[in-house]
Amino acid sequence: MSLSTTISVLAQSLDSHTSPSEFLEIPDGISTQSRKNNDKFTLFSVGINVGKQNVISSTLVRGYEHDSQAVSYDNWLVKFDDVIAALKLNKTYLDNGELELRSPGLVKRINPKDLTIDPELGLVFSIAEIQTILGVPTEFNLAEYAIQFNPPWLDIQSKRKPPEELPVILEGLPKVSPPPFTFAAVGQEVNITGRKTNSQSDINNADYQGELKAVGTLLGGSWYISTNQANLTNTRTWELSEAQYFRPTETADYVFGSQPTFWQSQNSGDYWGATTIQRWGFKPTLDIFTEEFNPQQRLQTNNIGRTISGQAQPGTLVQLTQGFAEEVIDEVLVDSSGIYRFENVNTSDRFGSNNYRVRLYPNGQLTSSPEIREANFSILPGQLSVGTSALIVSSGFGREYSDNNFFGNFTDWRGGIGYRRGVTEDLTLGAGVIYDQSLMGLAELFYQPGDFPLWVSASALLGTKDKGLEYNADIRFQPSPNFYLNFNSDQFSQKFWANWQAFPGISFRASTNSRDDSFSTGISIYRSQPHFSMFASADIDTQNNLRWNLASRWKKLQFTYRGNEISTNSQLSYNLSGKSLYYGHSLLLGHETRNYNNREDSLSSLTWRYRSQETFKYGNSIWEFDLGYGLGSQGQGIIVSTSSNSIPGLTLRLRYQEISAISDDTSFRIELFPRFNFQTGITPAEPRFERLRSRGGLLIQPFFDRNHNGKRDRGEAIYTKDANLLLLLNNQQISRFPTEINKNGIFVNLSPDIYRLDLDPAGYPIDWTAVKSAYAIEVVAGSYTPVLIPMTLSYTVAGVATNSAGDVTSGAKVEAIGSEKTIVSITNGAGIFYLEGLRQGSYKLMIDGKPAQPSTIEINQNSKPFEEIKLTGVDVKS
Repeated sequence: MSLSTTISVLAQSLDSHTSPSEFLEIPDGISTQSRKNNDKFTLFSVGINVGKQNVISSTLVRGYEHDSQAVSYDNWLVKFDDVIAALKLNKTYLDNGELELRSPGLVKRINPKDLTIDPELGLVFSIAEIQTILGVPTEFNLAEYAIQFNPPWLDIQSKRKPPEELPVILEGLPKVSPPPFTFAAVGQEVNITGRKTNSQSDINNADYQGELKAVGTLLGGSWYISTNQANLTNTRTWELSEAQYFRPTETADYVFGSQPTFWQSQNSGDYWGATTIQRWGFKPTLDIFTEEFNPQQRLQTNNIGRTISGQAQPGTLVQLTQGFAEEVIDEVLVDSSGIYRFENVNTSDRFGSNNYRVRLYPNGQLTSSPEIREANFSILPGQLSVGTSALIVSSGFGREYSDNNFFGNFTDWRGGIGYRRGVTEDLTLGAGVIYDQSLMGLAELFYQPGDFPLWVSASALLGTKDKGLEYNADIRFQPSPNFYLNFNSDQFSQKFWANWQAFPGISFRASTNSRDDSFSTGISIYRSQPHFSMFASADIDTQNNLRWNLASRWKKLQFTYRGNEISTNSQLSYNLSGKSLYYGHSLLLGHETRNYNNREDSLSSLTWRYRSQETFKYGNSIWEFDLGYGLGSQGQGIIVSTSSNSIPGLTLRLRYQEISAISDDTSFRIELFPRFNFQTGITPAEPRFERLRSRGGLLIQPFFDRNHNGKRDRGEAIYTKDANLLLLLNNQQISRFPTEINKNGIFVNLSPDIYRLDLDPAGYPIDWTAVKSAYAIEVVAGSYTPVLIPMTLSYTVAGVATNSAGDVTSGAKVEAIGSEKTIVSITNGAGIFYLEGLRQGSYKLMIDGKPAQPSTIEINQNSKPFEEIKLTGVDVKS
């Protein structure tokens, strides 16, 4: 039954002879005089103001006004709907019969049955109820003869929940698949070093070393090869470092070749074999800093759904916020149970930690000062959500390097199987069987109670050949954000350390290690101001070893000083350019000391440094050059170094020095790292192309398809201008993803998955349009999936439509019917029509479903993008 129906039935059930004063529910505790005044209540018209603004010019209320005074004002009755409309409260009818009222400053639930029903006004609020239930101060404005509401939320804005992400719909879209095989990129590192001692006349003992790396795609996965070249001039010294095939998916991984074991291996050397990981109920976390396959990382979940709960007074509005911006993630109004609960809170923070707060507003008043409760928690590596699980199976052989053997020697079969499951929200257990020199049992435990700041991670191998048991346990306890304790124990030692941030910018720490029976304490100090910053730390242990570090900045000056029981290093730099502390010209004064084997050495140096303002995508300068002179205990000489990334696809570093702190030998070092990408011909590759081992991406190439054949031919340019306006990836602008734009196209780095790519007409070049507006694109590890987007010329035909008598026709339907699509326009009052988005081809022209004159129009490569014609119809309405 609706609320209006309920009111009607209740009103009809009243005795028609009952006077309003007898019907009104008069609160207890008011004076006899007030009751007499209530008997005089009548209906009269007033306005309603919110603040200083009139929102309802006139409405009926029940009350009593005498000699320009509001009598028994708290008992005046105002229509329920008028109060809701004036305060702009949103109403929501709940299944339990209650009504939820919501505004930027109030969230309140009431039971309509608790309100008064006036036989003539219907459902009403008394002035007292408006002030107590809704928390809105109210007064009678005699000058404007209006009830004035003064809600405390007039000048605040609502902290809304973040908008829900639009679903990514892939059905029905043309699919773009990656090639079955690609040779994505290759790089060759070359290191040339040489040295001249006092007994030599020149440098003649140069060493040539290198490393060759290559990556690509094979059958939905990545292949990667790395070769260690101990002597570039002698191929017999070359060794195969890595060779791996890796096919990652959301639910399973498959790895063949060189890889780490998922257990702590008993043998030395590499492990080569086959491994599969099967996951149920979770996606693996993507570590942006990890390039190679890591079984422990692939067994981790990207999200653990935590529950945040607590107690509060009924009627309290509880908001869950996240981050420094305190974005409202969810909210709940506490019911009669006095319990609030937020379930399955997303913990998929990119660095594995989360900062949530719970804000409690008494009586749902968002304008009051809330009680704030911290709800910090972090993802324990290895922990899984309840009910999710993973299985890993691996088998292979150990490999030892061998002289003059490129592949090495394969011996010692190893293998194992492990299973891990989230038993509860707090506990994850794992078990398995391993063979590595001996048959062993594997046990794992990950424990993180949601309501207690404790993290426990432990693993053990039972039945090891030498010790019988090998284990590793890590325990962390953090009772407050400013204090934590860590404890690590294995078969070799027990380590303990603690950190306490006693004051803002000042923290103390202590640690101990049973292996060397040492104990150390330390302090760190940090200060930061607009033109000054300083970080200092010092540690001392029971063996009187002192370690310190100081880094400070004041305007254009920087000073660093670090040292330990063996060496010290200090440097004072002054930036001459004044634009940046890092870029431009600088002078550096340095001093270092070494104390080793009862020998003390030192070196002082003065250096001029230049770093170019121009940087490439990883933030490093295009050019860096150092020229200095050193004077020390071993002698004196010049020190020169330079590095350059000015040539795309080539990193160059050179260093030449005639003196160091411990030697007067002359030495040099040359490092070359050329890299090439083969997906768009032979083009420069980025320095970190190895990350394609576990990730992939898109190579988007919108191009001007001038001959309309759907293929990019010679001379058809790639269009990359306004890419952020043109492209949407999974309903988000392309700039939200790691993107690089160059003359070959738009490169987007992504994890393996299927993505939706949309083209927004706002980014189309003038007079051009895309043949297809959306694609479903598969991304696999090892390379960039090429996406060719042909763009064709878009033609517009405009003009005036008339009837056979030559009169202009308005509201007529003009159609251009082609073989693939029909373009429609409705004429305006002047008979003008616009047929936009036409492509090359022949079109039939119709007016209101009948052939027009001319009856056809031909658009070809010689047509102008905009043409005007006059259309004449037969017997069309005028």
